Amino acid sequence: MNLFDLTIGQLKRAALIKEKIEDLNKELRGILSGTAKSGTARTNKRTTSATGRLNVAALSAKRPAKRAAKVKKKTMSPAVRAKLSAKLKAYWAAKKAGKK
Repeated sequence: MNLFDLTIGQLKRAALIKEKIEDLNKELRGILSGTAKSGTARTNKRTTSATGRLNVAALSAKRPAKRAAKVKKKTMSPAVRAKLSAKLKAYWAAKKAGKK
């Protein structure tokens, strides 16, 4: 069979099958030689020291506390609230009296 007689779909399928065969051959050679390296294994793996891990843990523990401190609500004492209420009632009464 001539390569020029094949359709584009057949050529693509043939290329895909050839790649699969090559991958399987590589895997087989790795198994037989005993030095197979998988694609997922990292050779230069970085590690964090114990001190670095402790620093990260301490900082991540501080974050929620820092956020909670910002959300803290301010509360008014009952005396201040009553005083403010009286002032606002007087203000609105004067405002309403001025409109009529």
